[in-house]
Amino acid sequence: MLAMPSAIEDYALIGDCETAALVARDGSLDWLCLPRFDSGACFAALLGNSENGRWQISPVGKANVRRRYRPRTLILETEFETETGTVRLIDFMPLRSGNPEIVRIVRCDRGSVRMCMDLVMRFDYGRTVPWVTRQHDGALRAIAGPHLVVLRTSVPTKGKYLRTVSEFTVTAGSEATFELTYGSSHQPTPPAINVDKSLRETDEWWCKWISPCKYRGRFAEVVERSLITLKALTYEPTGGIVAAPTTSLPEEPGGQRNWDYRFCWLRDATFTLLALMHAGYYEEASRWGDWLARTVAGSPDQIQVLYGVAGERLIMEWEVPWLSGYLGASPVRIGNAAIAQVQLDIFGELGDALHHARSIEQSNRHAHFDLQVAILKHLEKIWREPDRGIWEVRGPDKHFTHSKVMAWVAFDRAVRSAERFGMKGPADQWRARRSEIHDAVCRLGFDAELGSFVQSYGSKEVDASLLLLPLVGFLPHSDPRMAGTVRQIEKKLVREGFVLRYETERVEDGLPSGEGAFLACSFWLADNYKLMGRDVEAQQLLERLLALQNDVGLLAEEYHLKNKRLVGNFPQAFSHVALINTIINLFSETGPAHRRSLPREQQPEKEPAPPKPVR
Repeated sequence: MLAMPSAIEDYALIGDCETAALVARDGSLDWLCLPRFDSGACFAALLGNSENGRWQISPVGKANVRRRYRPRTLILETEFETETGTVRLIDFMPLRSGNPEIVRIVRCDRGSVRMCMDLVMRFDYGRTVPWVTRQHDGALRAIAGPHLVVLRTSVPTKGKYLRTVSEFTVTAGSEATFELTYGSSHQPTPPAINVDKSLRETDEWWCKWISPCKYRGRFAEVVERSLITLKALTYEPTGGIVAAPTTSLPEEPGGQRNWDYRFCWLRDATFTLLALMHAGYYEEASRWGDWLARTVAGSPDQIQVLYGVAGERLIMEWEVPWLSGYLGASPVRIGNAAIAQVQLDIFGELGDALHHARSIEQSNRHAHFDLQVAILKHLEKIWREPDRGIWEVRGPDKHFTHSKVMAWVAFDRAVRSAERFGMKGPADQWRARRSEIHDAVCRLGFDAELGSFVQSYGSKEVDASLLLLPLVGFLPHSDPRMAGTVRQIEKKLVREGFVLRYETERVEDGLPSGEGAFLACSFWLADNYKLMGRDVEAQQLLERLLALQNDVGLLAEEYHLKNKRLVGNFPQAFSHVALINTIINLFSETGPAHRRSLPREQQPEKEPAPPKPVR
């Protein structure tokens, strides 16, 4: 019988800061791309069934399951309690010194437990069956084209129906080890590792990495877990941060809103930068800023919405016909057609991120400003044009209000850099353009009858992206127009205490209607409540959001209100970045929302001080 994937919230993440795997509560590793986040998957059961590749290690028969991450690490421990005993399955990926590796250790803590292993290797997103041979040292060697995988284990294995299986028993104090190593088929077989040493070094590495975290207020452990998740989604060789390690997990069960998120989005830039800065991770923030500048370098009219982890631009979208999709949600998409879209907001995000990065690079504040000037020259030519907006709609282009606001941000941050840091450029021209855009948005993007800003010029619909207007400093939170906008969003988009992006049944976005509540938008509403002095409501909303975390502290992109399940790609960097920022906003004297929304004359010249908890 073919095994189907688990619920999205039943997965945990392991990774080596170059790729990542998802492991279900039943011990099945159902998703892994090698050797990078955006490489082809060798375990793709998540988007089909067990025949598309998985690696399960679990007790024979029923078991009660508990799991956790080892404190301050990305080492996953799943405890199976059976009638005859208790075992722990320890899963981790060592930080790379050579080939990528997955290590799995079964340790028996009580009694004896009969275990089984089912390894189904399928390269090329579940399509290609490898040729498997046993080596003289007992290792299994699987090859298909350029791919090589080596399995070394302390238990006996056998081949069965194009899979590798094993049944074994562990008793109290004993363990079984499994080491899966990836390499190139034309290279020598990668050597074995010392499993115990690798576990110890991985534990020490993560504990050392998280130790500089400066946040010490309420929910500090939640912030640390989200920072570890964000680090796990970072491609260490370049500093790029992927939106998620998965593709095509649907935003609506059985639906078509299925996208590949294994890439780096420019619009995540400022939120990510500020989350890292306020938590004390200046090196990571600096590397992210450098990644941004390197990646967009070139002709400004060729700037894209998203890029590969090393800055690749050719990320063509195609569909995988042999995968049925997560629980039947098709199509399964590889790549992302949004690379061809015009989205004006990315210019504001880029300018904002580079401006804030200058508070880190105090000895090199002029870095990348010439690039920023060139980008503004291009933006001056196109800001009046319609675009696809922050949500990358596949419907008609519109004059999205949020897009115009972010065009304002692009000019505003250039002016601020000139005023605060002495950057050289046509500041008077930028001030004039900033004023022109501000006037246009307030005139065309605001509906006096509704008393609210609207999704696009001439529309009567609201959009959760409008919650960003005070967060980026376009208008103060005290402006009555913002109070009216928040009221309309509460009226139109809040469902069961969570925020929709927009009403998909009322907006033409090129796709069938229906999706979950977008978690980042709910965090933005909490930020607005805090700025407006509605502290109790802000904390209540935050606590509702934190209750959506799965048992190991991970969040997806969205929450499906009807089914009460996490939906969308998982874990989602944007959700965790928003979580970090909102907690710091609510429980420290100054946070990212306060910093980003300050009038330009009050902007700090230096990086933020360690957050001081509110007593």
